[in-house]
Amino acid sequence: MPTSLLAETDAPSRSFGEELQTMMSGIRLRITWFGNQKQVSKDQKVQAAETFDAESKFISMSKRLLDTKNDAWKKLVEIRGLMASTWKNETLPYPEPGIRLMRRNKMDAFVEQMHRMRNDLKEAEREFDRRYHVFCEDARHRLGELYDPQDYPESVIGYFDVTWDFPNLDPPEYLRMLSPSLYRQETERIRNCFNEAVALAEQAFISELQELVKHLQERLSGSKDGKPKVFRDSAVENLRDFFERFRRLNIGSSAELDRLVADAQRIVGNVEARQLRTNHTIRGNVSRNLSEVRETLDRLMVDRPRRNLIRPGHTSNPATPL
Repeated sequence: MPTSLLAETDAPSRSFGEELQTMMSGIRLRITWFGNQKQVSKDQKVQAAETFDAESKFISMSKRLLDTKNDAWKKLVEIRGLMASTWKNETLPYPEPGIRLMRRNKMDAFVEQMHRMRNDLKEAEREFDRRYHVFCEDARHRLGELYDPQDYPESVIGYFDVTWDFPNLDPPEYLRMLSPSLYRQETERIRNCFNEAVALAEQAFISELQELVKHLQERLSGSKDGKPKVFRDSAVENLRDFFERFRRLNIGSSAELDRLVADAQRIVGNVEARQLRTNHTIRGNVSRNLSEVRETLDRLMVDRPRRNLIRPGHTSNPATPL
């Protein structure tokens, strides 16, 4: 059975939302990026509309400033993706946009890792900047009359960056003395947010497990051109990554979800991808067992009652998955 956050507390009478609030803090990631799309000028849009005998106000046109198929740009994108996935994989969703929840005892390690990746990003930025004039000259030839030198800064240093902060998710203390009633309202609002975060976490885990099980089970079942369908090792590895992340972040708020994850982990077990390719018996057994888990997950996504959380001054609002 996966270890839950609740198991680490000596106050079992608290709600899962309250436990989440005591063990986790908000963290926000901000990524600065060079904008590679730009709207064409009004005159250029009019000229394009005339080609198709159309009214320009019904047309939207943009141009790509730089070719993004070069290795320098791809390296920047790779690092950006790694930063975003690291942030998401170490956190749980929170109902306020841009904020996720992280275990407080994991924050130091996360910040250290982000500093390393930010250094990698700035080095990739410097490499991109060294070749930037070549990319601009390439754009001049590719865009023709759409090329405008004013669209291009002299250097892209500072255009790629990442920052993070820790927004305070507790009611401000000054309200306690200034207006006790407002303080109580803010306390209730935040309590509802953490209760909603519990629902969001459950739904996110269910949705992700559903997609992973569906993909693997579909690759294992049936055939194509008389041969078993081919699948990549990642179909199994991604499931195992999910099990590990669920173990770290599981709130323990859903016994049914715990059971489904345990069932899926037992089915996949120590089975290797090569065995699923070559051993038809193992392949068939895993496929059949996963189909049962998949059916339960499908039903859970459809039938699971949503929590209606009342916020001060708002109507009830069901939690929605990421």
